[in-house]
Amino acid sequence: MINEIVASNAPCAVGPYSQGIQVSGGEKTIYVSGQLPILPDAADLVSQDIKEQTKVSILNVLNVLKAEGLDLSNVVKTTVYLSDMNDFAAMNSVYAEYFKKPYPARMAFQAAALAKGAKIEIEAIAVK
Repeated sequence: MINEIVASNAPCAVGPYSQGIQVSGGEKTIYVSGQLPILPDAADLVSQDIKEQTKVSILNVLNVLKAEGLDLSNVVKTTVYLSDMNDFAAMNSVYAEYFKKPYPARMAFQAAALAKGAKIEIEAIAVK
């Protein structure tokens, strides 16, 4: 069974996708759509600072997970999209503040452009 996750304390989807999807059957698996660095009550990016953008993107992932009673310790895989790979070290320093051992598997790469001109977008898969 597939259920949509709607978190009121994370930004609404800016396109035809869900904030997250829960898959039932055995373990609960949550697929969190890419989260931009936008505050839930705003329409624009939080700032142009990659560290602040990383923090807000991670907190948006967390808020979608909280809607299902999960937190970042449930994350098993993330994908980090960067508009500039030169921001990797700064992103990584903030990322390490939020994700603890055992760290989720992760892929990070540069995308030609991200929605709303963001420097980062993070998607996640979590298991309960």
